[in-house]
Amino acid sequence: MKTRDMVFTAVFAAVLCALAPLALPVGPVPISLATFVIYLSAAILNWKFGTLSVIVYVALGLVGLPVFSGFEGGIHKLVGPTGGFIVGYIVMALVIGLIVTQNPRKRWFNPAAMAVGTIMLYVCGLAWFMYSTGSTLGASLMACVIPFLPGDVVKIILASVISPRLRKIIERHAG
Repeated sequence: MKTRDMVFTAVFAAVLCALAPLALPVGPVPISLATFVIYLSAAILNWKFGTLSVIVYVALGLVGLPVFSGFEGGIHKLVGPTGGFIVGYIVMALVIGLIVTQNPRKRWFNPAAMAVGTIMLYVCGLAWFMYSTGSTLGASLMACVIPFLPGDVVKIILASVISPRLRKIIERHAG
């Protein structure tokens, strides 16, 4: 791992730690900026370092640092009803990074990759939410997916516009 890769992995992990706790409680799953930062890190860094930045974030939260939504941390968040979304962040970053890495110059890859990654996040989160709460699929969709779709579309659009530009800047100045 090059110093440059370590630095950018750490920077994206730090940004995720700083922004993810800022959340609006709208039900069992809060609205957070975590997905936006993960869209950026996975699309800008390669799949390996984008995913690693999210793993670092999750690990810091699991040891108790208040980096999860609502400035909470600890293993109880992982085993709680929203724990599947926390694990899903890792899956989301991996999927987005793998897809974008296939052809980072084609701009339509970014929103497509982010949409597929978000679906994977929802699958992980919904599965654990349903298991841990005993909720039906319909109730879980209404609590954990439907309210978030408009915001996720906006985040995907913004991240799809921002990430290629940031990637070019990083490649030009840190290459």
